[in-house]
Amino acid sequence: MQSTGSAAIVDRMIGAAKLDIPTYEAIEHDESATPSAVVVVVMVAIAGAIGGLDEGGRGLIAGLLITIIGWAVFSAIAYFVGTKLIPAATTQATIPQILRTTGFAQAPGLLNVLGIIPVLGSVIAFVVGIWVLITSIVGLRQALDMSTGRTIAVALISVIPYLIVAGTIAAIFNIGM
Repeated sequence: MQSTGSAAIVDRMIGAAKLDIPTYEAIEHDESATPSAVVVVVMVAIAGAIGGLDEGGRGLIAGLLITIIGWAVFSAIAYFVGTKLIPAATTQATIPQILRTTGFAQAPGLLNVLGIIPVLGSVIAFVVGIWVLITSIVGLRQALDMSTGRTIAVALISVIPYLIVAGTIAAIFNIGM
């Protein structure tokens, strides 16, 4: 039985977090899932912003901007690198496919709400960061239809502009990253 509405978003978020390949394939091919991917990213941004409240209002705003703008930058660069610079023979992807799969790949970022817990918050943020990197690689691999090794290269190249954007936003708001 197929879930609808918010249940479908939650099911897909859980599937993405669990690295479930059929979930990523369904997200990739469901053109109507792009708004849902945006909702996931916004929810993750809000969770991260709450987790960063120890930085005050600056942390809240910067967290929202870093997550949303960072996702768009990472996805656009990954699309370019994966389809133009180092595509596989089987690569056929669109920007919306990349946005959907990497958007849902952000789902573990909801745990960043726990960043507000002193000391433990930093550990959680580190673990969640690694988890999101792994889910993003799986999402990219499915969207780009390429090997894991090639996808890791795409992700590593794409994360550099993301880090520059995130660092710039953090510097503008004078917060730690």
